[in-house]
Amino acid sequence: MVMRVGILGASGYTGGELVRLLACHPEVTITHVTSERYAGQPFSAVYPHLTGVGDSLICQAMDAQQISEACDVAFCALPHVTSMTVVPTLLENGLKVIDLSADFRLKDAQVYADWYGTDHTAPALLAQAAYGLPELHRAEIAKAQLIANPGCYPTSIILALTPLLREGLIDPARIIADSKSGVSGAGRSPGQATLFSEVSEGFKPYKVTGHRHIPEIEQELSGVNGSDIGAIRFTPHLLPQIRGIFSTIYTIPLQDRTEEEYRSVLADHYRDEMFVRVLPKGRFPDTHHVRGSNLCDIGLALDERSGTLVVMAAIDNLVKGASGAAVQNLNVSSGLPENMALEQWPLFP
Repeated sequence: MVMRVGILGASGYTGGELVRLLACHPEVTITHVTSERYAGQPFSAVYPHLTGVGDSLICQAMDAQQISEACDVAFCALPHVTSMTVVPTLLENGLKVIDLSADFRLKDAQVYADWYGTDHTAPALLAQAAYGLPELHRAEIAKAQLIANPGCYPTSIILALTPLLREGLIDPARIIADSKSGVSGAGRSPGQATLFSEVSEGFKPYKVTGHRHIPEIEQELSGVNGSDIGAIRFTPHLLPQIRGIFSTIYTIPLQDRTEEEYRSVLADHYRDEMFVRVLPKGRFPDTHHVRGSNLCDIGLALDERSGTLVVMAAIDNLVKGASGAAVQNLNVSSGLPENMALEQWPLFP
């Protein structure tokens, strides 16, 4: 039976990307899209590149009852804090929910309040939500009614470090993640910081301390490590490009191994993962090489002079970092082939 899906907050970049991907999904029909700003307008007017796909979809104002009647699955591409006010009703009405905000990623309501500046209004759901990174939590996702899609930066960092932490090969207390994102990561709402003249030909850090993705990264890496990893050092930067995330992570090895042995650990761990590519010696990730795809490319280099193992990862922030991961989670939770509607190779150049 074809699933009826709704996309809440469909006029944002992740919502538009969900429509693009799900339009090619043979087991899905998109029955409902919401947008407060564009309510009453055809979706193809919001995203003209999807003319022919979204012509029959009319943007609706948010109405949880209408969504519940029209859909079996809801993708929530709503802002943080807004999502947790809608999700409980959808779950009560029997829908499966894949939430792309941060509202259900953290397991501790107090940690959420500390980092997002507001109390969580649905704390009982935090324990039920599966963290939606199939490469780590496939079994939980397969049986979950609520799936919390990971953040884009955390996806790149967690995938890069998981095999090394699980094998006890790096010092969990000394991790430095230097990450860069394309401008689309800031969302579609207009703002001075993302104007063309502010971004083009420039490169700058932001949220140098206290970025909200930090507790999510620490939570998942602590789970992988088997104990608290402590505080990571994470600095995000804004790239003068539209798509892509690149994370360069500096770690301290705990064992005397060659670079090729470390690479083999990564390759063995991800051998059966269709969306993770561990690159051979001498090749390093490039955001150009994952653009438009659900792939994560990982490379590494051992700097013997400084005693540093440098691990690098590249993803498309709108696909593997958001909407592609959400479709992957839909497939896992529905017992479908994991790559359904995600078979496209990267765009280049």
